[in-house]
Amino acid sequence: MREMKDSGIEWIGAIPKEWSVIRLCYLIGGYKAGPFGSALIMDKLADEGDILVYTPEIIAENRTDLPNNKYLQEERLKEMEQFVVQKDEIIFPIVGSLGRAMLITEDMPTGIINQRLSKFHLTSEVLFIDYFLWLFAKSSFYAPFIDVSCRGSIIVNLTKAILHDMPVIIPSIKEQKTISKYLDSKCLEIDSVISDIQSQIETLEEYKRSVITEAVTKGLDPDVEMKDSGVQWIGDIPAHWNMIPFKYILNERVENNYPVKSNERLSLSIGLGVTLYSEKTTNLDRFKDDVSQYKLAHIGDLVMNSMNVIVGAVGVTDYYGCISPAYYCFYDNEIDHVTAKYCEYIFLSKGMRSILYHLGKGIMAIDRGDGRVNTCRLKVSKYDINHLLIPVPSVAEQRKIVEFANRITVEIDSIIAEKKQQIETIEEYKKSLIFEYVTGKKEVKMNEC
Repeated sequence: MREMKDSGIEWIGAIPKEWSVIRLCYLIGGYKAGPFGSALIMDKLADEGDILVYTPEIIAENRTDLPNNKYLQEERLKEMEQFVVQKDEIIFPIVGSLGRAMLITEDMPTGIINQRLSKFHLTSEVLFIDYFLWLFAKSSFYAPFIDVSCRGSIIVNLTKAILHDMPVIIPSIKEQKTISKYLDSKCLEIDSVISDIQSQIETLEEYKRSVITEAVTKGLDPDVEMKDSGVQWIGDIPAHWNMIPFKYILNERVENNYPVKSNERLSLSIGLGVTLYSEKTTNLDRFKDDVSQYKLAHIGDLVMNSMNVIVGAVGVTDYYGCISPAYYCFYDNEIDHVTAKYCEYIFLSKGMRSILYHLGKGIMAIDRGDGRVNTCRLKVSKYDINHLLIPVPSVAEQRKIVEFANRITVEIDSIIAEKKQQIETIEEYKKSLIFEYVTGKKEVKMNEC
């Protein structure tokens, strides 16, 4: 058992007696934050070129050949030379999702950092770069430190002062190399297990969509006589079904919240459907304080986000409340709102989402908050929604299909939830494993090297 000592830092705790703790400012040089926004205007960048603009997305994906990359014009290189990345520099996000980084190697493209990145290089011979990357980029080791340092801030911003104050645990170079080699091997195994479980989740999600799409377009009777629907993504439908424009299936609800009838604000989340805004853990959509400017939705209404319906922002609400003017709201005349629920499943089907994607007008970039940016088409018009042809059985058959789809959803979502919990447990184990070894609470044994 190795002899331990107090590190003097509460969230780190004890470390081996022969190890030391040094502030990062004494170990790095060449710190530089990215250019101000006015110096790097996106619409003045090129889609092709030799000078890559490094972004948080590139770091998150750990690759420099992303399809949405931007490039600096050659003639601007001299004025931006202070932001050019050099071999052995570490680049990292300074706003939003922190805890990721990228080491610049000689085989990587010439480029500059963008507004959301900073860079530095190690200057001390007491620090092995691979070991430092386990602390700084490959784990959540500094999460407690960043949390305390940024407490009270609306936006988490990794400033130069915070960065310089980071404590770095320093074992001998030999031990740093041993720890790095062990963690490389062990975490590769762990990540492989996580990747396998994630693939299982994706397969289950795809299977669920496939089964439900089959139910809402083919019915539940495999022996029923079929006919051509006239719509390519639907194919054949039961001969006794009809293809009807959506505007004749559900009624649009246009009910303003003025004078104010409800202060309960409703939000629409992909994968979750309609939820209470008060229970959201993020503020991706903003509600104004004056709820009289919003529309009303009643229990059982089908709500769609016109901006995100293409990616599954649609659902029947279990709540009465006010919704954004950007949402569409529709209702049926059934006591159990079965037709609205049936239409929800139609709009969540893979084929319908493909159609909606092509109907979207404009392009929007969505910052996921983890360094990645998704792009999606903007608004699908109400006119286009209303003129979509929908396969419609009788209300009695809709009810059977909805009951089947509900059951399948519950069963598969329960399995998916278990697998997501497995991933969370494994991720926590991985974090704990890294922390234990980089703080010396566990020692790499000779047979583990």
